[in-house]
Amino acid sequence: MRPQTVIDLAQEFGYDGLPTTDEADLAAWVRRGADRNKLELYLETFAHTVGVTQHADALERAAHEAVEDLAADGVVYAELRFAPEQHMEAGLSLDEVVEAVLRGVRSGAEGTDITVGILCSAMRQLARSRDIAELAVRHRDAGVVGFDIAGPEAGFPPTRHLDAFQYCLRENFHITIHAGEAFGLPSIHEALSYCGAERLGHGVRIMDDIEIDADGKATLGRLASYVRDTRVPLEMCPTSNVNTGAAASIETHPIGTLRKLRFRVTVNTDNRLMSNVTLSDEFIKLHDAFGYGLGDMEWLTLNAMKSAFWPFEQRLRIINEIIKPRFASLRDANL
Repeated sequence: MRPQTVIDLAQEFGYDGLPTTDEADLAAWVRRGADRNKLELYLETFAHTVGVTQHADALERAAHEAVEDLAADGVVYAELRFAPEQHMEAGLSLDEVVEAVLRGVRSGAEGTDITVGILCSAMRQLARSRDIAELAVRHRDAGVVGFDIAGPEAGFPPTRHLDAFQYCLRENFHITIHAGEAFGLPSIHEALSYCGAERLGHGVRIMDDIEIDADGKATLGRLASYVRDTRVPLEMCPTSNVNTGAAASIETHPIGTLRKLRFRVTVNTDNRLMSNVTLSDEFIKLHDAFGYGLGDMEWLTLNAMKSAFWPFEQRLRIINEIIKPRFASLRDANL
């Protein structure tokens, strides 16, 4: 969300919990709060963005602007992830929450070439995951493309929500799971082997199953080998991972090693407000840290598009008609 929008919505809907109503100060406060090297502390900053989006108009505006900002950054495909159950305090139903966000997504995409889907997340520390899974499936033909669980990972394993995931599997519906961010290999194993995850949100802790000797040779354990062999996409968010303590720095982020080992790595922003980052920023940081050039960036971008939950033929169209030609034009310009 844009900091000024948070302030505007707080004033419009009577939310009085903001620490400041100055745009620059609020942005700085949120970013300081998020950058505390622990996931649970990072999540605390969401209280205000959630607090001001308890009405349909507010949700629609937030979604509209999110899509506008992505398109302005050159993004041509996105999946916006949010937790519908967190937006019911003013009386909205789950369906009304999703419908408002979908309206915002559609209006935000008008006049651009961006394609946007929605991921409905259930909060893993709560008990509404089956409801959220059913909600996501109900709106699958309107733009909801997948189901997820999010929130504090330690103590709330994916199998706690097995009923929701099995429902999605029975409905042939897409699943991505936050796993391997703040907790290790058991979380990844459960997400894949019990819950049917097609992608892993973050997944940085897969490094716990990879040994690298003094000569730089990597030996993969069974789980890491499975993730690489089956091309499980890793939704990596370098800046956010540093914010939450999942990585010590961009320069030491596991994406460098995993890219070399040819895991199916993708680059994502996680939360752009909290981490003060755009997708372009992330690529620039990866260029500075690992020397990534246009070829690396195209590889990472194609990984993401191949792994998207959008229909196959339309993924191919975006790859062949938008992504590849634009990278080719950049190479032709010697950028």
